[in-house]
Amino acid sequence: MPLLFAGHFFLSYELLAMTNKKIAVITGAAGNLGVAITQKFIAEGYKVIGTAMPNDPTPMNFGEDVFEKVIVDLTNEEDTADFIARVIAKYGSIHAAVLTVGGFAMGSIAETTASDILKQYKLNFETTYHIARPVFVQMMKQNSGRIFLIGSRPGLAANYSQNMTAYGLAKSLVIRLAELMNIEAKGKNVVTTVVVPSTIDTPQNRKAMPEADFSNWVKPEVIANVIYYHCSEEAQVLRETMIKVYNNS
Repeated sequence: MPLLFAGHFFLSYELLAMTNKKIAVITGAAGNLGVAITQKFIAEGYKVIGTAMPNDPTPMNFGEDVFEKVIVDLTNEEDTADFIARVIAKYGSIHAAVLTVGGFAMGSIAETTASDILKQYKLNFETTYHIARPVFVQMMKQNSGRIFLIGSRPGLAANYSQNMTAYGLAKSLVIRLAELMNIEAKGKNVVTTVVVPSTIDTPQNRKAMPEADFSNWVKPEVIANVIYYHCSEEAQVLRETMIKVYNNS
């Protein structure tokens, strides 16, 4: 599948090269969490390159000077690597990357086939690894950068994975990836962090669980604030592999 770029992305090199804003790459920028993170980083002075899947109709109402929407299939490793290479060629550096793309599936061991596991692996791990790898390589060259992966309780501990076999296994690999990246980056100013939220307060989750106490859930804006803080100057000395954002859940 050829890589498609929305609008005028990468067409005006001179204009884009003049920006002195820090650059953040946010995958799944049109999702509930992605929008909140995009808004936070833009408010803090970043230029955000936000990805969306092909045929995603979601409008992103941010100014062109602070946001670029890019259509890229993150399940395709070559296209994803090409996207990151183009970002680097135009902007020179990537200061932060927040990778929110993923998916969910229910199923006990008896109900889960190897094919089901492979689907969750592709949706949760491959879409993360395809973009985390080239971003990590670039940040190692820069000797700076922050990468945030979205984990889950089922990926963190097996007791939370009951009846979510494929999802839990896939998310556990995301956590292990962060650990390996931090081992490899030891001595560098490059940190990979897994953000593990409890139930996120979204319209979809409220509809699915109308009897729940929504006040115990975590709002996307709170997660965005936590992620941004770990990109700030105040947090430069932190080397957190795991951030649990649970509220009262």
